[in-house]
Order: sequence, then structure tokens, then C-alpha cells
Amino acid sequence: MFLSLICLLWAGLHLYVASRLLSIPFIAHHVPAWLLIPVVILLGASYIVSRVLEHYSIDGLSRVLEIVGAYWVGAFFLLFSTFFVFDLCTGFGLWLRPQLPALRTVAFILALLMTIVALIQARRSPVVTEYEVALDGLPREANGTVLVVASDMHLGSLLGHGWASERAAQFELLHPDLLLLVGDIFEGDETTYSNWLPVLQQFRATHGVYVVTGNHEFYAGGAKIVDLFRRAGFHVLRDESIEPIPGLVLIGVDDIAFRGRVAHAAVMEKVLRQRPEGASVLLSHTPQETQRAASAGIGLMLSGHTHEGQIWPFTYLVKLVFPIMSGRYRVLDMTAIVCRGTGTWGPPMRLFKRSELLRITLRTKS
Repeated sequence: MFLSLICLLWAGLHLYVASRLLSIPFIAHHVPAWLLIPVVILLGASYIVSRVLEHYSIDGLSRVLEIVGAYWVGAFFLLFSTFFVFDLCTGFGLWLRPQLPALRTVAFILALLMTIVALIQARRSPVVTEYEVALDGLPREANGTVLVVASDMHLGSLLGHGWASERAAQFELLHPDLLLLVGDIFEGDETTYSNWLPVLQQFRATHGVYVVTGNHEFYAGGAKIVDLFRRAGFHVLRDESIEPIPGLVLIGVDDIAFRGRVAHAAVMEKVLRQRPEGASVLLSHTPQETQRAASAGIGLMLSGHTHEGQIWPFTYLVKLVFPIMSGRYRVLDMTAIVCRGTGTWGPPMRLFKRSELLRITLRTKS
């Protein structure tokens, strides 16, 4: 029933966009309604159908539909949002009626321009955001330790081997002591990531690569993808702690998708309580339970997941769910930093901020 309602809503939104497109004189003159409406509906169904075909291993067609659908989803939401804003400003045609065709033409052009900008932004290399964080208990010998952090790469058919190799080269230029991958490394099922081992082995750091799971690792089949990470030489932290440098403790927890909110809180509390002594850095894909982590004495919490909305107007919607959405925050005595994502999910688009990597230099508190 829920899925049926979602599909009906999705179809209704597409009919709305189709009706607004047909109210633009140039489009109405050149594209008949009997052609435009089915095309819009088919485009809207393409991403969903690609996932169904992928499940049944119909790989060739599923890849084509995934690419078409991903681009369409981004363009569609920009069309819908722009038309809707213009409709609100005109009372859905109650006023400025003579100007509606011209205004909707302007809305269409704006949406098209934003789509082009978003496509260009997504193709640019992730920007590097630098932070310095002073940690209680960090030994002087570890002062200046460099953490390079990536999250939400969503490697797969849209962001492939070439893109990942470019990121490996970018990691190396940042001279990481520790490379931290904070979840959602892959997008898709086993057929998507089965040939990725040589590419992942390019990810290196002086004291190792450390990874925690995200919700997409859960969707992709947790056990097999974790095995791939381990074969690549990554240290997978699944509700456990490790001391990669004397006096510096990394704690990693599985994503909340693996067990639900209540169980996740209980497991996190147990893991935090059992960690060794030392300056502590918590890796948690979803930026939740920050108060619990801060109360337990964690010095630094690193997360991702939010993408900072990725495409307008999702920034505002994501902010309602995740108050800690992107950037640096102070929670009690803990520093929390949320990466807005190194790759893209779904549409290969970014508006208005580029993807990012974090380069964090740890300092000893005087």
C-alpha cells in the first residue's frame, strides 16, 4: 500500500510538470500532449525499473535505464521546484494570468540553467576542506596527525573506476596519516562492486585505511561488501575500537540501517564505554547520537550521509531531519564534523556546492 501511494504521488508530480511544460507556447507548438505526457511518465519510471531489472540480473538494460533515470531525477526536481515556486508567486494562475506563459517559460529556462550548472559542479573534483582539531589526551608524538576523510562516494555504474582512481590520487596528494571512509562507499548490489578490488587497493595512507558502513553498504549486502573492503586491506570498524597510532583511538559503528534506532543507541553506548584510553575519534556514517557521543567523552565525531541536500531545494528538507548537516559543530566538549559527500547519490549533480574531502590536522591540547 505504501509503495502504491508513493508511485501514485510520483506519477502525479510528473503529470504536474508535464502540464506546466505544455503551457509553454514553444513546447506546446512543437510537442503534442499525446507524446510529451507518456515520455515524461516513462522517464519518471526509468530509475525505478532499473533497480527491478538489476535485482533480476538484467544488467545491460538496467544500466542504461539507471543512467537515464538518474539524470532525469535531478532535472525533474529542478523543473518541479521552479514551476512550483512560480505557481506560488502567481497563486496558481489566480493572478497575473496573461503573463503565465511568459513566466513559465522563464521558470523552464531557469530550471534548465540550474541543471547545466549542477551537472558541471558534479563533474569537478571534490574541494578539500581543511580543519584543525585539538584533542584531549592526544600525545605530543601524535601532534600534527593528518586525517583525510571521504564519505558517500557511491561508487558504481555512474561513478566508475576512473573516477575512483582520480580520488585515490587526490588522497595521496593530501599526505594522509590515516584515510577514513565514513560509509556509503558503494551504490548498487554485488554485480556493481564485484570487480573493484584492484581499484580499492589504490587507496592508501601511512597508518592505514579505516572504513565504517553506511546505509548503502546495508542495501548492497553487508557481509560481502565488508569482505571486499578487508581483501582490499581496509580496517573495517564494526562496533569496535582500534589504536592505529599510540594514544589515538578510532571507534567505528555500523550504520543505523543495520539495526534500527533503539538498538543502534544501545550498541553505540556499549562501544563507547568499552573503548581504550586515549584521544578518541568516532566514525559514524549518520550524524545522529551526537549528544550520547559527547557525553561519553569523545573528542571528535566524523559523519556524512546528508550530502547537504546535494540539489536545491533538498538542502532545506535535509536540514529539518539533520540539524547537524554539513561542516563543523560543537556538541558539549566534542567537535563534530559532517562531510557533505565526496561523490553523488542518484543524479550526478551538485547545486550549489561541490563535493568535498576533509583534511583534518589533529593537535595536542596544551
